[in-house]
Amino acid sequence: MQKMYSETPRSGHVGKNMVPKGETIKFLLDYSKALSVIDYHKLKFEALLN
Repeated sequence: MQKMYSETPRSGHVGKNMVPKGETIKFLLDYSKALSVIDYHKLKFEALLN
């Protein structure tokens, strides 16, 4: 197991199928814009402003 994760990735291993679709990027950006994290003392509240 250690040998699998200790090697550095080579650029030859990255294929074209690893590139995200435009709609996936748009979804993540829209979600991050709508997410609000509120700190109250030692608590964190997450609110999705949608």
